Amino acid sequence: MVSIIVPVYNDPAGVRTTIESLRPQLAATDATAVVVDNGSTDRTPTTIDDYADGESIRHGTEAEIQSSYAARNAGVRATDSDILAFVDADMTVPEDWLESALEEFRSTSADYMGCSVDLTLPENPTLAARYDHHTGFPIGQYLEHQQFVPTCCLFVRREVFEDVGLFDHRLVSGGDKEFGNRVHEAGYEMHAAADVTMFHPTRNSLRALISKDRRVGRGLCQLQRYYPERYGTPGVPPRPSGIKSPDSTLPLRDRLAFSALSQTLTGVRGLGYYHEYLASLRGGDARDEGGAGDSAGPPELEPRP
Repeated sequence: MVSIIVPVYNDPAGVRTTIESLRPQLAATDATAVVVDNGSTDRTPTTIDDYADGESIRHGTEAEIQSSYAARNAGVRATDSDILAFVDADMTVPEDWLESALEEFRSTSADYMGCSVDLTLPENPTLAARYDHHTGFPIGQYLEHQQFVPTCCLFVRREVFEDVGLFDHRLVSGGDKEFGNRVHEAGYEMHAAADVTMFHPTRNSLRALISKDRRVGRGLCQLQRYYPERYGTPGVPPRPSGIKSPDSTLPLRDRLAFSALSQTLTGVRGLGYYHEYLASLRGGDARDEGGAGDSAGPPELEPRP
């Protein structure tokens, strides 16, 4: 039994695209999809209802905690499947994605597996889009060097959640890394499926890139705040990781532009980090929208009877 969990917040077009992509594979298998709305204020809930049939596609809700990780946790709790797959709203998958992923998951005896992610460019891409496409999602490198894969392309056995707990919903970013590190420390088999591909649109504006990197910076500080024994002392930012140097085969103009943009976004991460750090000194956090603060660690998932 497989359940695909799709968290979404204020993205009716994105979630429609993802559900349309998943529907043929649900119809051909016994898999189900749980689309978890995270308290959207637009047409997203209505869009989910357009597809929800209560069986192959279900409408889940997480309105109390504004966090994509909390939404994923709600999806896990709403299922009893042996295997959980996570896909972000706005992603698409090829028609053989689920079959190929499950075949590799089982043949490698993996407990935790990440798929490859290709970023798709729009027509006439902006500099921001081309930069995002170039830096990409190096799933294999994430797993090899940092022991995690992003939650947008992740397969996990339920027994892993029952053992190590769910995602830490307090984190605005980095919850995928923190969870993957717990899985690694517990000794589970982790695998990168290089030949199983999913598709994610690029971020097409400088504003979108800045928003992401500011959130990443805040997440880095929160990782240290909640897990100093693992990630270091709060107030001392970790060394930048996962930043790709522009490929030498790129035109000189792109290399210069990408280098400048990379340095700028590294600075944005630093600003996000110190924004969060200063907020923590005042006894809170820098969340933009609600959050659970320091009240609890990663929630546990009760084993099935």
